[in-house]
Amino acid sequence: MKNIAIITILDDAKYSEAVYLDHQFILADPDIGMPKATLRALKEWEFIEVWTEGEIIVKQAATEDAAEGAAETSNEGSNITKTAELYEAFKNYIENVFDRIAQKNELDYQGLSSRVAGIVPVVKENKQFLIRAQKTPPLEKEEKHMASHAVRCMIISMIIGNYLKFSNERLTELGVAALLHEIGMIKLPPVSKGYYSKRPLTQAEEKAIFSHPVISYTILKSFNVPLTVCLAGLEHHERENGNGYPQKLTGDKISLYAKIIAVACSYEALTAHRPYRDAKDAFSGMSMLLKNEGKQYNPTIVKALLYSLSAYPVGLYVLLSNMKKGLVVDVDPENPFYPIVQILGLFTPDGSAVKVKTSGNGIYIVRPLRKDELGN
Repeated sequence: MKNIAIITILDDAKYSEAVYLDHQFILADPDIGMPKATLRALKEWEFIEVWTEGEIIVKQAATEDAAEGAAETSNEGSNITKTAELYEAFKNYIENVFDRIAQKNELDYQGLSSRVAGIVPVVKENKQFLIRAQKTPPLEKEEKHMASHAVRCMIISMIIGNYLKFSNERLTELGVAALLHEIGMIKLPPVSKGYYSKRPLTQAEEKAIFSHPVISYTILKSFNVPLTVCLAGLEHHERENGNGYPQKLTGDKISLYAKIIAVACSYEALTAHRPYRDAKDAFSGMSMLLKNEGKQYNPTIVKALLYSLSAYPVGLYVLLSNMKKGLVVDVDPENPFYPIVQILGLFTPDGSAVKVKTSGNGIYIVRPLRKDELGN
């Protein structure tokens, strides 16, 4: 038997073979058809699919809807591909920016700002594709890791800034600050080797690591970049409760960009691989940030991240309450706990992916899926 998505069935559909709800319970057959009340009830109860060995034949009037669905699927695939290409090209560009700073002590700030400004419309209009383009990076060499970390932090920071209604100019400046916040690390190659290894840091290495925000500030100041960007580099490891470094500032004294980057940087670090641990899934990373809300991180900014990415962030594979596996593909800005999920392996007759809006009284997410469960 093959599965047919219920949302694709029209009231006046015809059936070439019997249609089943669960491989045994017959809903319709070629002679009797399916009562409209039954179809409405299935949709209201949020059943996803039915089963048949034949075909469900719809009127010609459904052709336009099918074509529209297929076009939507095609456009989505195209957007994901284009966004992934943009992401990779931008990451390569940032690697070159870092190389020039490290080797020639040169920074084209205006050129960098212009490139970041080009990302702003993508963040505003296609953030879900941008998030899906950021596949969890594998363990990388130190210089490539810095670029990956910087670009992922930039995207997360700009998404937070967009939720906070930043202007395009402020989003651009915040994006640049997020890209350059760790720039002091490039001046610490011996320490970096310890930082990116499995062994514990020595006391000297740990002391040097704690100095990198000050070095970032010094480097950025030497390039005459805006003070807001310099302070983001200096203060991104400060924490609301005063337990951060290098100055142990409390929340009211930490600059806004630094507060945002602190949340973005921590979320990125939790969901990326490190030599000393595996990456956490997006749900676990978000949960850990929420547990620290009001302690280390600004609660308004954590809320902005939650509502922008949802408790089950885009790109997360999940198990649904109907025991189907799905991929989170978009968020509901009104409720961060009920995102939009694409059902894996389920398609409409025209080939479009089937998506459901999760809810508290319908289909909901039970839990994230482990990697070893995806192939089952």
